[in-house]
Amino acid sequence: MKVIGVIPARYDSIRFPGKPLADILGKTMIQYVYEASSKSSLLDRVIVATDDRRIFDECVRFGADVMMTSREHPSGSDRVAEVAEKTDGNIYVNIQGDEPLLPPANIDLAIKPLLDDDSIMMSTLKTDIENTDELFDVNVVKVVTDSDDFALYFSRLPLPFIRESGKTYHNAKEMLEKNRNLLNNHYVQIGLYAFRRDFLFKFTSLSPSRLEQLEKLEQLRAMENGYKIKVIYTAEPSIGVDSPADLDRMISIIEKGNHGN
Repeated sequence: MKVIGVIPARYDSIRFPGKPLADILGKTMIQYVYEASSKSSLLDRVIVATDDRRIFDECVRFGADVMMTSREHPSGSDRVAEVAEKTDGNIYVNIQGDEPLLPPANIDLAIKPLLDDDSIMMSTLKTDIENTDELFDVNVVKVVTDSDDFALYFSRLPLPFIRESGKTYHNAKEMLEKNRNLLNNHYVQIGLYAFRRDFLFKFTSLSPSRLEQLEKLEQLRAMENGYKIKVIYTAEPSIGVDSPADLDRMISIIEKGNHGN
């Protein structure tokens, strides 16, 4: 069983152009992510998949395994699928390129269900909600799972809604602030995905689904087409960088040594 990690890295970004090349205390962001991913005990190979020569050249500079891919891909999963077409792997892991402090153990957690159970086609991760601001932030994806830890739904809204916490959406946040224990019913999804090779091709061949287009969450495409997604809990959150302000906070965290890598 060969497991390949792929880090999609594109230069163009509305909020943060050139993000993979952002400098973090002398290293580019893509180097941080590649080095963290390379510490996974279950990955046989890690590949950066980019559509930009500047990112490609940077990866060559620090010794990464890198592949040029099409500029036409609408999502990271499509870029991973192109890598899968050109390589010989059984499981492919889509690793976010904007999480410099990605815990390598989280990659292993996502892979293990596919190694243990042939019926599982796709997996992702969840972790605890830290505060009500995170719960009500539409940029933070929430996930609800069933008793077997398969996803029931992913949303940008604070799901599940706790009826006792407030009669309306707006005063629910106030009530949750007063009773933080209620937050134990909510989970953040960590955007890391493991796919079986054949299912990756199937997934990327499907047309964008209705809920996917409404929520702007491609994982809903799998669920709308009747496929299950295994969701594994991790106690180690991964911090993403979506803006220059996030980058400043990341630099501060690394300077203080307040991270798990």
